[in-house]
Amino acid sequence: MLSTGKPRQGMRRRECGRSLGKGALSAKRRRWKVSLDSLAYWIGFNKARGIGPARLRALLDAFGNVEAAWNAPVDALRDVGLDRRSIQNLVELRGRCDLEAELARIRKAGVDVLTWDDPRYPARLKAIGDSPPVIYLRGDLRPEDDFGVAVVGTRGLSNYGREAARSIAEGLAAAGVTVISGLARGIDAVAHRAALDAGGRTLAVLGCGVDVVYPWENRHLAADVIQRGALISEYPLGTQPEATNFPPRNRIVSGLSRGVVVIEAGEQSGALITARFAADQGRDVFAVPGSIFARNSAGTHRLLRDGATPVTSVNDILEALNLERVEEHVQAQMVFPADPVEAKLLEQLGDEPVHVDELCRATGLPIATVTATLALMELKGMVRGAGGMSYVRGR
Repeated sequence: MLSTGKPRQGMRRRECGRSLGKGALSAKRRRWKVSLDSLAYWIGFNKARGIGPARLRALLDAFGNVEAAWNAPVDALRDVGLDRRSIQNLVELRGRCDLEAELARIRKAGVDVLTWDDPRYPARLKAIGDSPPVIYLRGDLRPEDDFGVAVVGTRGLSNYGREAARSIAEGLAAAGVTVISGLARGIDAVAHRAALDAGGRTLAVLGCGVDVVYPWENRHLAADVIQRGALISEYPLGTQPEATNFPPRNRIVSGLSRGVVVIEAGEQSGALITARFAADQGRDVFAVPGSIFARNSAGTHRLLRDGATPVTSVNDILEALNLERVEEHVQAQMVFPADPVEAKLLEQLGDEPVHVDELCRATGLPIATVTATLALMELKGMVRGAGGMSYVRGR
């Protein structure tokens, strides 16, 4: 069941689930064959204060796997570079947290958990530098969600902003593009609802646990998102919507997306944080122009001055991101899985056009192989023809 929450400063995350009785634990052990699932150790680290993505990567590199890292002695943790407080937090957590009970609690809640080691973890999100080691899901992720665009903006939207968000989200959904946002009041909520009304998919990235709804007024919207998309969070179950949680979650909104569209944003809008993350991650940033007299347009106009692509219709987004044929791209990806030749060509491609002759020289592949593979990659949406036998990486 989804619960409600109020944003608070300084609230500590819920540390661990309530322990199950002996009978319940015995049943779970029989079901999961006694051995502790490695997923439990990922969940444990996700609760350890002071151990974020960079430190967890260092631990995995040092100890080889998450179980060994979790059970590592203090001296070994110190050698990896963990500071005294982080080590103390981890040791205390290991002593009091029943990981098996916590994993059982998550599964009982119908929540899915994806980690860096899970092939279902979104590749686009995993590629960003500070991708969350663990994400919690209510709903499901599908291959077509790789073709997602974030639509974000102010909570205090105008009628103009409402109509712009509705039109753009509907147009994206109609083209098969998954609409990604943050379930907040205002532009976010309008974008989610418009995508659903158009029969499309939508993902909502939360600044709280996926079992908590914030704001409460969006509880029915959250339930609908679960049916045709997913609620996503890096925060453990029960985490309340602390104000400090929302800026970091914006990197996940942009990380899941091929581009970010900002519709109405004041000078201090959180949507501008999402746009900055998008730019840092190499995503395209789009902005909808507004009235020069409206405070809600100050942030979007600043983005336009800084080089964001102006949006006057959904076609501006679809053309820039090569998303006019999403259904064909998805089908091609499913029928023709990625291979090493594609990976080798992708290494040579970026935002600047590269001629096929140069790709042949760089990869050592024959021109027939390069051209045939590029044609298939274009069908998958992985690359885009730039004219004159040149190609760029797809967004």
